[in-house]
Amino acid sequence: MIHGPILVPEELAQSQARFNGDAGRAFVAGLPELAARWLDRWGLRQTGPSMYGAASLVLPVTRTSDGTRAALKMRLVDEESAGEAAGLRMWGGRGSVRLLDEDPETGTLLLERLDEGRHLSTLGDTRQATRILAELLARLVAVPAPAGLRRLADIAAAMLVDVPEAAGRLGEEDARLLKDCAAAVREVVGEPGDRLLHWDLHTDNILAADREPWLAIDPKPLVGDPGFDLMPALTSGFDPDPAETLWRFDLLTEVLGLDRARAAAWTLGRVLQNGLWAVEDGEDALGEEQVSIARTLLARAS
Repeated sequence: MIHGPILVPEELAQSQARFNGDAGRAFVAGLPELAARWLDRWGLRQTGPSMYGAASLVLPVTRTSDGTRAALKMRLVDEESAGEAAGLRMWGGRGSVRLLDEDPETGTLLLERLDEGRHLSTLGDTRQATRILAELLARLVAVPAPAGLRRLADIAAAMLVDVPEAAGRLGEEDARLLKDCAAAVREVVGEPGDRLLHWDLHTDNILAADREPWLAIDPKPLVGDPGFDLMPALTSGFDPDPAETLWRFDLLTEVLGLDRARAAAWTLGRVLQNGLWAVEDGEDALGEEQVSIARTLLARAS
């Protein structure tokens, strides 16, 4: 089958070079050939311009055999994205985009086509968007995780080891906050949970669909406690008012049926994770949103 040129957006090339160096540049250079291979092998015809995120190229396609509309997703697989296909198979389209086919060797996925022009972030009502996200997340985390995924137990243990060094590279207030988050995680680390977590369910990772009003995309699955999955909902369209943070947090824990103290501890675990990453990237301060959320949850607990 003859295909038109596969265009790789410059923004994706820059992102891959920044975060993945030579491996990212090689991935981008190989994308046109990779796309042509899977268009041929899966009998697909590209039907629109390339779409992209920070880590993947997505082509809108149609199956020539039956006219099924789909999305061909190509990405450089890393630790976070390695479990995407396993997670999607486990959900089976219940609250998430359906996986139609995959190539485990390259990480290429053929996905159900959703409405890429209608993200939940465009709804215009942040509280209603939070309700929709919470109801969707409750369905996703109700599923037990399959074997072989990365585990929150391992992530949390590794984070706690890194706290002293990272705190030493921050100012006094941020270092104290980082240690407070670590203390909260130590209280719950012995029970890390066994649910299938999305890890990145913010309002731009929820798209409108035909068979359901909204469906989740782009999971970074791991095994753990649902409290570790709340942070993206707190930062989507972030409002610095502590009352709004608590309203969102309370709604999420109510809809998901979570113990609030435990969920707060794991949410502070996400602040800890983001803080450690910031230090690793050379930052000498924690992000304002992270600090605001952490202080709000810690103040309630005190």
